Amino acid sequence: MITVHASCCALAGAGVLIRGPSGSGKSSLALLLAASEDGAFVADDRVVCTEDAGRLLARPHAALAGRVEVRGQGILTVADLGLAALADVALRLAVDLVDAVPRLPEPAGETELLGLALPRVVLDAGVRASGLAPLVIRAALRKHST
Repeated sequence: MITVHASCCALAGAGVLIRGPSGSGKSSLALLLAASEDGAFVADDRVVCTEDAGRLLARPHAALAGRVEVRGQGILTVADLGLAALADVALRLAVDLVDAVPRLPEPAGETELLGLALPRVVLDAGVRASGLAPLVIRAALRKHST
């Protein structure tokens, strides 16, 4: 078991772990994805990851379950935001938020958690600001679901 400084949500039941430095927009992106028709919120700030039968499972830290920080608004409950919530989810994708990447970068490959490989996508500030992050994340999930 490890605890990761990240946010986590699910799209069509597929867990998405969003990592990045403080203030990079992890919570905002997780909320945006969770607000979609097939989305659900899992965890904010501290994501507890465990291995179960070859799968990576993510759940919220007990002290933070059902809550999320919204910059400038404070700590809100997922229920007050009208979002579906999951107690845990099998991770299918890691998303790393960074300031910048080359215009045509090499594929991000995989990251490793608890000895298990997890497909990875890297999103820079420009992609996030353009609103394209959800499309890129869904494309990565489709690509790695086969």
